[in-house]
Amino acid sequence: MKICLRYLGDPRYQQGIGQELGVSQATVSQTVEKVVNNIVPQSNEWIKFPTTNHELMKAKRIWQSIYKFPTAIGVIDCTHMGILKPNRHVDEYINRKGKPTLKVQATCDAREMFRSVDVSWPGSVHDARIWRNSD
Repeated sequence: MKICLRYLGDPRYQQGIGQELGVSQATVSQTVEKVVNNIVPQSNEWIKFPTTNHELMKAKRIWQSIYKFPTAIGVIDCTHMGILKPNRHVDEYINRKGKPTLKVQATCDAREMFRSVDVSWPGSVHDARIWRNSD
């Protein structure tokens, strides 16, 4: 489980995780596959999303007590969107995994409504740079 949780928390390099935990890359790969394949069939029973306003407010109170952000008004994060390799400035679009992507920054308010989305950065750009340059 430790191997799987470590990988799911930072799925960049199986070999590096293996070295960190004292196992081979193959062991990391096989362990992650085995654990995930055992969890997925139970997901409908174990993973429940709020369906009523009451459940949503209860979940929000729990989240706020766990993460100690009672005054949070929203969230911001970046992700990669796969694209076809561009004809120009190819290297700028290659992300840390060696794939061409656009970097997407999105912000949501406390009601989980998108308030902004920026898809103008190439995949090699760090989240912090996008944040520093955002309105």
